[in-house]
Amino acid sequence: MPNDEYFIEWSHRLIAATTGALVIATAVGSWITAGSHWRIRTTATLAAIFVVTQITLGALVIDSLLHAVLVSIHFGIGILLFAMVLLTTLFAFRLKPKSIQTTV
Repeated sequence: MPNDEYFIEWSHRLIAATTGALVIATAVGSWITAGSHWRIRTTATLAAIFVVTQITLGALVIDSLLHAVLVSIHFGIGILLFAMVLLTTLFAFRLKPKSIQTTV
């Protein structure tokens, strides 16, 4: 049976990969949806950029054997990522969608 650290690391990677895919899908969806508000597109795109940054930093943190500066930056970007996802969600539920003009 693997030790607890092994389980924690791999569960973190699984959750992060799932979350990353969902954040990127949200950003893509915000750009291809007609009438999407610019605030939703902006925060979703920033969240996707932060996800890619987190993936890169996560690999660097492991390679550097948990260097304190990289761990701190990784944590800070994680907070920014959370803020962008939260703002995207708030904007999606509070902003009215643009009306789509139809000709009948």
